[in-house]
Amino acid sequence: MHNAGRLSGKTALITGSARGIGTAFAKAYVLEGARVCIADINLDAARATAKSIGENAIAVHLDVTKQDSIDAAVAETIEKLGAIDILINNAALFTAAPIAEIKREDYDQVFAVNFAGSLFTLQAVAKHMIERGQGGKIINMASQAGRRGEGLVAVYCATKAAIISLTQSAGMDLIKYGINVNAISPGVVGGEHWDGVDALFAQYENKAPGQKKKEVGEGVPFGRMGVAEDLTGMAVFLATDDAKYIVSQTYNVDGGQWMS
Repeated sequence: MHNAGRLSGKTALITGSARGIGTAFAKAYVLEGARVCIADINLDAARATAKSIGENAIAVHLDVTKQDSIDAAVAETIEKLGAIDILINNAALFTAAPIAEIKREDYDQVFAVNFAGSLFTLQAVAKHMIERGQGGKIINMASQAGRRGEGLVAVYCATKAAIISLTQSAGMDLIKYGINVNAISPGVVGGEHWDGVDALFAQYENKAPGQKKKEVGEGVPFGRMGVAEDLTGMAVFLATDDAKYIVSQTYNVDGGQWMS
């Protein structure tokens, strides 16, 4: 079979994977022979997703804003899967507001999930990988929002710019242990997530519901908005030995929206 089993024997922890892009990653990894942990703040949803994927998926509760939850989820994943070879830091929240209306509580929450959540989950898994001594792959989820500013999206853009920077620093520090840290930068990806984004733009830009989503999709050079499955090829590739010489990079998978 073509490309079958590129992740055979590997185990992966994927945060925020009870739905959307995280679920697509989990399914792609299992098809490539990996066993995956669906880690999500919504344990019931994580269990349902794991069950739908089959015997090669397990579910654990994970709130990335709480260190004890990160530590417990990592320990439980290692206990059930034997080790963690791959981490995808996928859990994230979106927020939008004009600069004059940004609320400190909103800022605190979005940075706690998107940036600190990724940093301290990365740290916990890296400690395990270092101790185990067999290297590993860590994939962070950046965004085209981290490549440039957007008037209504200052806080979210800043978290994703911070992810690109963290990927560079962590990659520099961890490669000596055989741990590759890289990131994927999607453009606009449809799904439940974008319905919320669209609603925020409808509110602040006086657009009809669905209008922003349509405009954004039409603006992609490829000709449409992305879907979660557009990102899975890169997520699989970065987890394989084909990517072992790739360190600290952030890859745009966005239909041509950003060039770097």
